[in-house]
Amino acid sequence: MSSAVHAVTDRPPLLRSVLAGQVALLSAFAVVTAMWLGRMAVAGVGPEEMTTGAYDPKDLVPFGLGMANPFTWLYVLVSLLFLVGLVAVPLLAAYSVLLLVRDRESVPRRTRRLLLAVTVVGVAVTVLRFAPVGTELTRWWLD
Repeated sequence: MSSAVHAVTDRPPLLRSVLAGQVALLSAFAVVTAMWLGRMAVAGVGPEEMTTGAYDPKDLVPFGLGMANPFTWLYVLVSLLFLVGLVAVPLLAAYSVLLLVRDRESVPRRTRRLLLAVTVVGVAVTVLRFAPVGTELTRWWLD
C-alpha cells in the first residue's frame, strides 16, 4: 500500500450540472423555435398570425393529446423546459461566466470551450426571448 496521495484536480462545483442544464434548456428552445418556423412555413403566414389561435402548437402532437400517447409526454417535457428556460438560462449563463473567470485553470480546455459556447448561446437566446419576435414565439407556445 502506497502512502503517496494522488493529487486530484478539483472541478468547480456543479460544472456538469450547469452544462447539462444549459444544453437541455437551449435544446428545448431550439425545438420550439423549429416547430414555430416550420408551422409558419407550412401555413404561409407571418409571426403576427401565429398568435391568433388558429395555429395551435398542441395540434402538432401526433395522435392528439392523451395520457397514453408518448408524444404528449414529450410535448409536456419540452414545454416545461421551454418555460423554465425563461428564468433559468440567464441565471445559468451568469453562473457560467463566474466559472469561466474564477476557475479558469481547474476546468479542462475542452470543457471550458463548451461552457463558453453554451454561455454565448444562452445570452443570445435570452436577448432573443425578450425581443418582439421572442415574445410572439412564447405567446404562440403558451396558446
